[in-house]
Amino acid sequence: MRAEERRQAVLELIEKSEKPVSASALASRFLVSRQIIVGDIALLRAAGAKISATPRGYMILQDSVTGIIRQIACQHSASEMEMELNAIVDQGCTVRDVIVEHPIYGQLTGPLHLSSRYDVARFIARLAEEEALPLSRLTEGIHLHTLSCPDEPAFLRVKDTLRGLGILLGDGERD
Repeated sequence: MRAEERRQAVLELIEKSEKPVSASALASRFLVSRQIIVGDIALLRAAGAKISATPRGYMILQDSVTGIIRQIACQHSASEMEMELNAIVDQGCTVRDVIVEHPIYGQLTGPLHLSSRYDVARFIARLAEEEALPLSRLTEGIHLHTLSCPDEPAFLRVKDTLRGLGILLGDGERD
């Protein structure tokens, strides 16, 4: 299979999948290295494909969102991250991303797409396995999350819960 054919097949597989597809799974499927797949994804993105890399793998982000989108500002230690994320998903919201303000690079955004305790547990386990540090370590724990919530009451429950945990920064909401 030629490289262009493989890239098209990778894109089609990701588009048809209902869940994220890991680079390792794609590499296995197409009998190439994981790094080849990472390069293929970079080229597909450069050509305009709306592929997002999440902690669980690659996926096509859907533009249609039901409910509301809100951002909250938080601050906590690395050891409180799982508690924070679970507090959000327990209210029926999805943690779309984490955003930090880096002094050199400006805004850095990491897609998360965490919707359940299972997603959160896998994310935390992957951080540990890779010995990776969360982006919020760059900013003394200060960060934003973009949330998808089914409705305003769910978002308000998130804010109340995080406020009660001492994680919400200021009033916590960003316009």
